[in-house]
Amino acid sequence: MGILNDVLNTVSDLWNGSGIVQLFTGFGWQNAIMIAVSCLLIYLAIHKQYEPLLLLPIAFGMLLANLPLAGLNDVPEYVYKLMPTAEMLASGNYDTNIYATATEIAKYGTAVLPDGTSCVAVEHAGGLFYYLYLGVKNGIFPPLIFLGVGAMTDFGPLITNPKSFILGAAAQLGIFIAFIGALLLGMDTNVAASIGIIGGADGPTAIYVTSKLAPEYLGPIAVAAYSYMALVPVIQPPIMRALTTKKERSVVMTQLRPVTKTEKILFPIIVTIIVSLVLPSAAPLVGMLMLGNLFRESGVVARICNTAQNELMNIVTIFLGITVGATAKGQTFLQLETLKIIALGLAAFACGTAGGILFGKLMYIFTGGKVNPLIGSAGVSAVPMAARVSQKVGSEENPSNFLLMHAMGPNVAGVIGSAVAAGVFLSLFN
Repeated sequence: MGILNDVLNTVSDLWNGSGIVQLFTGFGWQNAIMIAVSCLLIYLAIHKQYEPLLLLPIAFGMLLANLPLAGLNDVPEYVYKLMPTAEMLASGNYDTNIYATATEIAKYGTAVLPDGTSCVAVEHAGGLFYYLYLGVKNGIFPPLIFLGVGAMTDFGPLITNPKSFILGAAAQLGIFIAFIGALLLGMDTNVAASIGIIGGADGPTAIYVTSKLAPEYLGPIAVAAYSYMALVPVIQPPIMRALTTKKERSVVMTQLRPVTKTEKILFPIIVTIIVSLVLPSAAPLVGMLMLGNLFRESGVVARICNTAQNELMNIVTIFLGITVGATAKGQTFLQLETLKIIALGLAAFACGTAGGILFGKLMYIFTGGKVNPLIGSAGVSAVPMAARVSQKVGSEENPSNFLLMHAMGPNVAGVIGSAVAAGVFLSLFN
């Protein structure tokens, strides 16, 4: 009978400690909504292939964070246990929930409470996502992502057509519009600056700025930034078609001139020096971006360049995506303030796209119709997805049109532009 009771008690403990019970007791409707949203994002990543390298880990991190009792976001805690007497230690006969074991004493050492009581501070480890999130919180992952992006990026189209810098700068318009909009809604300047960076469609930059200025809003801002990056093929084309005519979209641009190796080597060095001197706060992002590009263009560190492009980039992307998604827990994510952030982020991204296209139209006029305004939409720094969208929309109007390399100029300029905008905000408000 005693064995049967033990078995029943064990089964009862397992059942009461399961997430199934939690579904019917403490599970909130917010969690259910976030699980549904995560499944939708997984569908978009797999079936629609909307930036799956980003969207899939983000969505799955969101799913894990909202399942009951997973404990992946648990914060480490210290539990104070009393010091046992020498007789207790010798006999081993004492309540280890109250008194520390010999192993705990050897591992953690003793402490003294304010009242003079001797005790042992026993650490209870946090969840997996807590430790991975430190790379986001402490601003480690974003510069590493920039290192990988730099190693994969060809700045040749930007070097051969410096006017692309104008389009890249124009596409940052959404950043400042969203910043002003957030201020008008009564938000703090630090929060407004963090929201504005979403308009650059640059997830690592948004994370970096928010971790410095408004860490309490890191979850919704990061999820919004990466979601809009992934949804570039959905958000941008309607704006592009609305602001351009069929004639403008059909413009075939002339072939770009070849860029020498010397130009490609000097470019990252010069940009790093100029940006670091003018905006030191942007140096971590721009510096790592240009270091990665120098790895690529120097031709003497093939193994390091390959690692930055592949292994390092893939590992950091996984960690960053999962931990960003894990911040989207229902109870904290589904709030009015969060919804404002997501709406402002969408407005910022749309205005950034519009700003690039409108400046592209000006260049179309001033060059006598030699510039296709569609490449202006690539001024947001979603590399290379935004450039691909420019190519896709342009080829729909004129199948012989090949805009990809022309669009890469504003696209990579947008990466630099968003980092510079981040540096401006950090210099003003940090």
